Parts: sequence; C-alpha cells; structure tokens
Amino acid sequence: WDALPRIFHPALPYHRAVDVHNVELFRSISSLGKRTTNTTTAHISPLASLFTFLTMKFYIATALLSISSVSAFAPAARTHESATALFMADGEVQPLRIGTRGSPLAMAQAFETRKRLQELFPELCEDGALEICVMKTQGDMILDKSLMELGGKGLFTKELDTALLGNEVDICVHSMKDVPTWLPEGTILPCNLPREDTNDAFICGNPDIKRIEDLPDGSVIGTASLRRQAQILAKNPTLKCVNFRGNVQTRLRKLDDKVVDATLLAIAGLKRMDMDKCATSVLDWEEMLPAVAQGAIGIQCRSDDERSLKYIQALNHEETKVCVDCERAFLEALDGNCKTPIAGQARIIDGKLKFRGLIAMPDGSQKFEIESEGEIADAKKIGREAGENVKAQAGDKFFEMMVEMSPQQVLGQITK
Repeated sequence: WDALPRIFHPALPYHRAVDVHNVELFRSISSLGKRTTNTTTAHISPLASLFTFLTMKFYIATALLSISSVSAFAPAARTHESATALFMADGEVQPLRIGTRGSPLAMAQAFETRKRLQELFPELCEDGALEICVMKTQGDMILDKSLMELGGKGLFTKELDTALLGNEVDICVHSMKDVPTWLPEGTILPCNLPREDTNDAFICGNPDIKRIEDLPDGSVIGTASLRRQAQILAKNPTLKCVNFRGNVQTRLRKLDDKVVDATLLAIAGLKRMDMDKCATSVLDWEEMLPAVAQGAIGIQCRSDDERSLKYIQALNHEETKVCVDCERAFLEALDGNCKTPIAGQARIIDGKLKFRGLIAMPDGSQKFEIESEGEIADAKKIGREAGENVKAQAGDKFFEMMVEMSPQQVLGQITK
C-alpha cells in the first residue's frame, strides 16, 4: 500500500498523461490506502479485514477498468484511439489536451480551466473530450536552491513550452507570475481567467502575531521570493529570511515543524485549494505589495491553432487581462528577473486604471516606488512608462549593482 498512492498519483512524471475522469478515482484509492495503513490491526476483526481487503481489490479493479487503454500511462504524444470527442483532424480523433504542472495548486488551476471550458462548450463534456497532461518542470524538481540560483524566470514554463511547440499538448495553464514577459515564437497567451485576491497571506506559528511588524527581532521567515524578502527586511532588518521552496502543503508542514517562525503565501493559491483558513492574516498593499500578475491564471496555445484559440478566447476575463498586461509591461521595462525584487499591481477603479509598483535592493536597504493612473485602453503604456520612470528614479548605479551581484552575494545580503 505504500507504493499504491504513488502508482495512481495524478502528478505523474514528465510527459505522462492522465484522463481527467480518472484523477478523482486515483485520489480515492490513495486515500483508502492511507486510511487502511493508519489503522492498527489490534482493532480489526478477521471479518473486517476480509471486507477491507475485498473493498480495496474492488477499487483497484474499477480503476483499471476505467482506464480506456494502457496508453493512458504512455507519453502525451500518443495516438488517442480511445477518445470519443468528435474533433476531427486529418481523420483522427483528437481531444483537447491541457498541459499543466503536477503540484496540487497547478492541478486545481487545470481543473478550474476544464470546468469553465465544459460550462461554455457542451461538446467538451463528452467522454474523453478533455485530457490533462501533467509535467514536471525544472523548478519542480530542484527544491534545494533558490529560483535566483537556478536562473530565474521560465523555470516553471520551459517544459510546458516544449510540449506545446512539439504538439504534445494543445493549451497550457500557468500561474501568470511564473510566466516570462517574452513567449516562445509560435505561441500566444490570449486568455486570463477571472483573477483571485492578489494579496499575500501572512502565516505565523504563533496565531497571536498578525503582522510582520509584530514578529520578535531575529525571527526566521521562510520565503523563496526576493520581492517579499526585500519588503520584510525593509520593515525589520533583524529578521532572517531563508529559502523556502516546495508546494503549499510542504511549506505549511515546515511551519508546523517549527523550521521557521512564519511564512508568506499568495492568498489566491490558498483559496483555490480551499485552504485560506490557514492564513493568520491577509496583508494589504501598504504592508506587502504583491508580485506582478499574482493571483492570475493564464492559458497559452500555439499561435496557429485556431481550434484551441476559439476555446480559450471565450474564457478570457477582460478586466484581468488589462491589469495583467499593464503589470507585465512594467516588469518588461525593468527587464525584471528573479535577482531583482520587483512588485507591481494594477486595478480598475471608477473607470480608470491605477497602477502601483516598486523595486528594491534584496536586503531592503533601498526601495523605489511609483504610482500612476490613466485610461484603461492605455494599460500597457501606463505600465511601461511606470517602469521607465522608476528605473530613472533608481539610477544606473542601482541596476549595475544588481547585475554585478552573484546569487551568493544577494543571498548573503538577505541572510546576514
């Protein structure tokens, strides 16, 4: 039983595909295995043991029968002979393949995309019409180094880009804050789903401490984000920030184990997994300005794929797209990467687009902020000009220092 949850886990290795209708069944098998493993034999009668054994065998048989063919565990580029959706391409049946990372949050976002597609397009409710293809990215596999040390942006998207351009998937679902400001040639990202709350959640081992400012001097905060680190250290330079990678569940477990005193996570991700009650408090923009595109889901496809484009354009939430485009224009103007702490958020208020951004030194010793507003139609222009203005405000020396600093020097500033 120790092996069974891994065999049927939805987060299969790179280039493995899972039929979306089987994921919940796999999870139920995993759950049953855990419940059985955690039950002591002293409390199970022989009859109960037999019943449990037969029940488990039934679940396994059901799962195996529900898989339309053994090709469900084959590479995503396989022929989809078992699909029943009537998408004809050169005479072959072709389901709409959704590429995603395998973390619980990424899977929740893929399921949200599937749900919205099925609500708008009845043909996608057909058995086999949608297929979720789960992939591991470099950012998922290397967790003992900071994103900055690994090379910054693109760590969570490169493998998905490759699969998309190789026609192994048709669309890719991303957390927009992970997407570089440039896209590979031959791909577009025309769709953002309605945005969740963009703020950061503060989670503390001591529930009586609600704010960063209330932490005792010398407290340890777990975060992999230079943006958060810079703003934390600007409030209290005695605090210590340590690299804190892994999925949401892993980070919360480390907090429970008292590896750190507190951590910060996007409240959007917690809400999407119905885990927002874990938050000690939600920080407003004055306390912690969120990352560019935080809380937004983006859907990417090949630029010449008219079928996929038709589906995902119908999902686009225009207000979210406008705000995200503004924020990403700000980031692009700064040529932002994971070595530079950058934050930026846009909102539409009373028919006007209002933007706020900042850049900072990793140790919080310098911080430059900007606010601007204008017409909604000028969203990209507002973001770009804000980036150019704050760049001029910081001066060439600031950016020269950021370029010259090695990852070790940056981390040394943070953990000194």
